[in-house]
Order: sequence, then structure tokens, then C-alpha cells
Amino acid sequence: MDEQNYSVVSEFVLSGLSTSLQLQFFFFMFFSLIYTVTVVGNLLIVVTVISEPRLYSSPMYFLLGNLSFLDMWLVSFATPKLIRDFLSEKKLISFGGCMAQIFFLHFIGGAEMVLLVSMAYDRYVAICKPLHYMTIMSRKTCIGLVTISWVVGFIHSISQVAFTVNLPYCGPNTVDSFFCDLPLVIKLACMDTYVLGILMIADSGLLSMSCFLLLMISYTVILVTVRQHSEGSASKALSTCSAHIIVVTLFFGPCIFIYVWPFNRFSADKVLSVFYTIFTPLLNPIIYTLRNKDMKIAMKKLRTRHITFR
Repeated sequence: MDEQNYSVVSEFVLSGLSTSLQLQFFFFMFFSLIYTVTVVGNLLIVVTVISEPRLYSSPMYFLLGNLSFLDMWLVSFATPKLIRDFLSEKKLISFGGCMAQIFFLHFIGGAEMVLLVSMAYDRYVAICKPLHYMTIMSRKTCIGLVTISWVVGFIHSISQVAFTVNLPYCGPNTVDSFFCDLPLVIKLACMDTYVLGILMIADSGLLSMSCFLLLMISYTVILVTVRQHSEGSASKALSTCSAHIIVVTLFFGPCIFIYVWPFNRFSADKVLSVFYTIFTPLLNPIIYTLRNKDMKIAMKKLRTRHITFR
């Protein structure tokens, strides 16, 4: 294909979440609040884990701190622009900005999927092999798991962007969402993208589905193991795992729905995108940490030290 046919489109138009002026003002206030609370909440968790040696040396909290760090980036790759666009008549994004959104979405999203599997493995070892927990989940192992999550996320993302950025875009430039997402952008290319859709299923769909199945298997094994030992512990573990499963479903469910069926778009896709890019980063700190007794104590200590210092 001739060089001149590449990337004729220099910017894309985002359709956003709504065209109603009244709803856009409401959404501006609502998502501004959600974004602020999410960033502050996750940042507080990261600072608390780093500042408290007992938590930082714990494999579980070390992984939780990394999850909160990823959540801050996940909610920030598109939400600030979404909030700004509620006050803009035209929701434009440059070609480079569009590709950057695709890259960071799949980089952070892929890393978080693998990290969630690592956290489930941590809980499996803690419950099913408690005597060997600190040996198996050593600091070296934890750093290795976090590194693997970042590497997998980067490889996954770069493989998606590599073929997307070089597609010929010479016609329609309206993306039917509030951010640039891979299935929507490749539809705008001036060529048959059926094969690319298959590749996307093999990449994003397979990663989402495989991580989700691994998580479900891990939680099932944990619940079965706990139930065999104690009925009282089983009810507590069921309560904890149920909360985790809800968040995991809210994160993986939309991803699986969107990327396993990329050829068909539904009106609910925008709502699903909001769940895994905005609401899940808000729920993660609530489910995984703010309900945790040790985390609450550490936060009180941090607040006390800050007040004393002042």
C-alpha cells in the first residue's frame, strides 16, 4: 500500500457518553467526584503500604499496593479527558493521543489481569499451604510476580498497537465511545479488518478469558479447602471471596464481552467500558483493603504521625 494512504486522518471524534447538555453537566460533577475519590483512595493505600514496614514486608499487602498503583493509572488514562469533554462542544483527540490511549489501556489492563491472578495465588498459598507461605511467597517471588505482570501487559499492549498504528485511516473518524478502544478504531481503517478482529480475539480475548478462569479456579479451591477444615472459617472465606469475585467479574466481564465479540457492537458497550475503566479502580481499594483491619490500623498510624509531625 502506498505511503501516502497511511494515517490520512489526523484526529478522531469521540462520541462521549451523552449528547444531552443537562446530563453532561451532571456527568461532569459525578465523574469528577469519582475520579478524585479513586485517585486519592488508591494513593493513600500505596503510601500506607510503603510507610508501614509490617505491611510492606507482607506479600499480600505488597501485591495490594501494586494493584492500587495500577488502578491509579487505569482510571487516569481516559477519565480526565472524559471529564474535560463534558464541557467541550467537540470531543476531539489527536491520532497520537488515540494510539496512546489504546496502548495504556491494554498495558495497564493486561498487567492488572495478571496481577489479580498473582493475588489469588497468594491467597491460595496462604490458606492451602500456610506452613510454607513465607518460603513460597518470598520477596523475590513477589517482585517476580509483579515484574511478570508488567512484562505481560507491555507485550500484550505493544502487540495490539503495532498493527493498529500502521493501518490506513482515510475515511470516517468518529469513535463511538468516550475513549479510543481497539475494536472501534480498527473498524475505521480503510481495509478489511476481519483478520485483525481474529487476532484481537486471540490476544485480548484469550488473556481476559484465561485470567478470569484461573481466578475462578483459585477461589473455588480456596473455598473447598477452607470448608474441609472449618465451617466457621468457610463462611468468613466465602464472604471475602464473594466480594473479590464481584470486583473481578465487574472487571473481567466487560473485557470478555467486548473483546471476545469484537465484530458486534452493542449500546451497552459504553456502560461496560465505564465499569472496568472507572468503577473497578474505585471498588478495588474498598473491597481489598479498606475493609481490612490491618490496613485501617496502618492508616490511623499514618494519620497520627502526620498530625504529630505538623
